[in-house]
Amino acid sequence: MNNVLAAFIFLTRLPFWKIKEVPADCFKHVVPYWPLVGWLTGGIMAGVLWLAGQVFPISLAWMLAIVSRLLVTGCLHEDGLADFLDGFGGGRTRERTLAIMKDSHIGSYGVIGLIIYFGLLWQLSDLPLNLLCTLVICGDCWSKCCASHIINCLPYARKEEESKAKVVYNRMTVSELIVNLVCGALPFCLLLPVSIWPALLAPVLAFLFLYRLMKRRLQGYTGDCCGAVFLICELAFYIGCEAVINF
Repeated sequence: MNNVLAAFIFLTRLPFWKIKEVPADCFKHVVPYWPLVGWLTGGIMAGVLWLAGQVFPISLAWMLAIVSRLLVTGCLHEDGLADFLDGFGGGRTRERTLAIMKDSHIGSYGVIGLIIYFGLLWQLSDLPLNLLCTLVICGDCWSKCCASHIINCLPYARKEEESKAKVVYNRMTVSELIVNLVCGALPFCLLLPVSIWPALLAPVLAFLFLYRLMKRRLQGYTGDCCGAVFLICELAFYIGCEAVINF
């Protein structure tokens, strides 16, 4: 349970730390439980979307839902995406890419990338409210599941003491892998119409592309890479859903 609690403490700004003090070593085991945290962050996002959709146009409700997750997570993933884009956009070598990603200042690649990301995310506001609520929960959990496997495929690219969070994740055990897959797959098995299931392949393809990119440039991953992989996988899921629905 300590590892699960550590995952909620690490990935959200909610006061889970008040429940009990978690040993520092537990934060090395939070990745398998990313999809479980997605039940909360995606659920809050869907709840805000549905409630706001009863009063406001879907476009405004969708904006409030996006803001709600930004507040709950403290923009953790978006910060990672911006640093990732700055590093891979401005760096040409492994050392230079890692140095740029560690810089706390945002650059032009990060700014433009976030504008494009939120612009694409905004396009989902044309979907029916109930379907969008379902996609939000399934997309959060499944994309976190896909992104979490970066720690199983690549080593950490820096030394542990150079990590921003001062922690390096351990690879998943068999039991953790099972929990990870169940938590990621259960929402879409229960909620997502079977006709949209082909869109689940989009985050997998996005993950494979990013894995090859990081392996070639960094020979590993960083914390910023984790946040970027999640958001890009999630965006790929939404784009895949739009494609399946329109087709």
